[in-house]
Amino acid sequence: MNPNDHAHPNQFALLRQRRFAPFFWTQFLGAGNDNLFKFAFTVMITYQLQVSWLPASMAGLVIGALFILPFLLFSATAGQATDKYDKTRVIRFVKNLEIAIMALAAFGFWTVNVYVLLTCVLLMGLHSTIFGPVKFAYLPQHLNERELTGGNGMVEMGTFVAILLGQVAGGLLVAIPEGGRHFVALGCVAVALLGRVTAQAEDRRWRQAARGEVQINRKHAHADRTQRHEADLDMPVGEHLAQQ
Repeated sequence: MNPNDHAHPNQFALLRQRRFAPFFWTQFLGAGNDNLFKFAFTVMITYQLQVSWLPASMAGLVIGALFILPFLLFSATAGQATDKYDKTRVIRFVKNLEIAIMALAAFGFWTVNVYVLLTCVLLMGLHSTIFGPVKFAYLPQHLNERELTGGNGMVEMGTFVAILLGQVAGGLLVAIPEGGRHFVALGCVAVALLGRVTAQAEDRRWRQAARGEVQINRKHAHADRTQRHEADLDMPVGEHLAQQ
């Protein structure tokens, strides 16, 4: 037996493998773009604009609440969709959605339209809500047990680094005199496009394996529904009425 068989794997080596690296960078760019957009918008509306119906002291609270709201409303639905569909297809749908939202946000920055930008905050919250369950379900399908803990750690590390870099970039770009918001608009769209490119780079072999697991989950769900239906048919009428 090779003594290296039980050696703890180097999680940084996963960044060179197509079964992990595209997902890592997709997650990294998504988290960075979220924070670039939100922080730049918060700085702009707090220090650069005068909005009578949204005081500067309330801007951060309102933006944060709008971003969190979809998590409260749609997290369970997003989890069900993640179980039902191929994870890679969900990721690519989310990245396409991000491009559309960031294009709308670019229009909002360019025209200084606060209503449009607030709508984009809500939509980016929905985007993150859909992506959240995928983040936890994707890695167990693509990493073995010895790699899973290190892979999760890498994703968490990347997420927080992306949050920090996104906030720094958003603050620096929006503060550029006479046109900072234009650089923010271009930056958000560029990062969204780059995230879509990384989402496209997943190894096809692992994608086929993931689709097989989705089909198995669907068969189990169908079997469970069939068993419950048959149990209802076999149940005595009086007992069935009592349960109702």
